[in-house]
Amino acid sequence: MDIATLVGFLGGMGIIVAAIMMGGDFGLFVNVPSILIVFGGTFMVTLMKIPLSDFFRSFGVALKAFFNKLEDPSKLIEESVRLADVARKNGLLALENETVENEFLQRGITLCVDGHDPALIRKMLSQDINMAIKRHEVGQTMWSSVGDMAPAMGMIGTLVGLVQMLANMSDPASIGPAMAVALLTTLYGAVIANAFAIPLADKLALVSEYERDTKSLILETINGIQEGMNPKVLEALLNTYLPEKKRTTGEGD
Repeated sequence: MDIATLVGFLGGMGIIVAAIMMGGDFGLFVNVPSILIVFGGTFMVTLMKIPLSDFFRSFGVALKAFFNKLEDPSKLIEESVRLADVARKNGLLALENETVENEFLQRGITLCVDGHDPALIRKMLSQDINMAIKRHEVGQTMWSSVGDMAPAMGMIGTLVGLVQMLANMSDPASIGPAMAVALLTTLYGAVIANAFAIPLADKLALVSEYERDTKSLILETINGIQEGMNPKVLEALLNTYLPEKKRTTGEGD
């Protein structure tokens, strides 16, 4: 689980709710028509932008922001060098008995052991990387659209409320409550966009970038193993994926 995403979301929402509770009755901030306009309208308009299947799939992609396993690239490099050493000393078939936790790396090792052509393996793994990025981009587009549309729907709801308020100007006592209801839609839209959708889309972009870099590192590992590359040389190559201060080959600090 990504603690930062969970703490950030719960903390942000908690601060908003706490501020509301400290200032008065929480029930004043709950209005069903406003909720329907902002929540329902936002998702319906967003649905116009993407296919129905991608729309529903985006909710599953959103979970990656909360439940993503960011693997330490330093440990992955150590394991890659170890596997390369085993293959260099005992042959590719010796990797069949090695335990590999990373699923993508395990898939590449299995293809190597099965004796597939290096070009084919690279093509298959590259396609896997590209399709994973494409799936992530669909989720990012969905939640970015929610972030764009929620404030707009909030403004629409406010205008609807103002029209209704102006239509009842004959009753001065109703103006204040009507204005409050009209402004709630703007509040809902701002909260959805800035406290959830936009941060979620940005986090998904970071997770996608990290996953792409990790899988690219693994792809280099598989290529190096198939080519019989010296483990030390492979380590130096893979260390280019790390910040200079974390490299172990003495290339730079």
